[in-house]
Amino acid sequence: MEPPGEGREWSAAKVDRREENLKIFGIEHIGFTVPNLDEAVSFFETIFGAVTVMTTGKIDVDGTFMRSRLGVPEHCRIENIKVLRCGNGSNIELFEYSGEGTEEALKRNSQPGGFHVAFQVDDAVSAAERLRERGVDVLDGPTYVDAGAMKGLTWLYLRAPWGQFLEIVSTTGPLGYEADGGPKLWSPVSGA
Repeated sequence: MEPPGEGREWSAAKVDRREENLKIFGIEHIGFTVPNLDEAVSFFETIFGAVTVMTTGKIDVDGTFMRSRLGVPEHCRIENIKVLRCGNGSNIELFEYSGEGTEEALKRNSQPGGFHVAFQVDDAVSAAERLRERGVDVLDGPTYVDAGAMKGLTWLYLRAPWGQFLEIVSTTGPLGYEADGGPKLWSPVSGA
């Protein structure tokens, strides 16, 4: 039996455009795996004021379930899941697995599959100072964008203790692209 997703190829040409799209309400959560769940939860609670709203404990399923429903090797198991609320917006679902051998480096943002999670703050410049004071691994910046589609955005990348890239952003008003009209980005500040 092929692992999930293998042997299948998605193509926009195979989709009947006359069919109605899925009704999507928004992003409910962002989930990722961390090497130490307690460390990750402590980081999000201490740095971002996150609140743990759900804990599952060990998930008791067999290897077939792990392979066919989660796409992971049959010998891996979920030791615990914690779901956090962090301000207004999507939930963060943190997984801790057992059974993976060596720890591989996280993908860089420039690699397919690399990603980051961004948090909107009131002032990215002062937030950067507070993060540095707390010993967080903060990259250079913040960077203020003064032209183009993202004009008015201040952003800064940082790394969580396990190496995951995160970002903080702030704005002082509408972004540059908004001058053209059309749809606007959702913001946890306005809820719209």
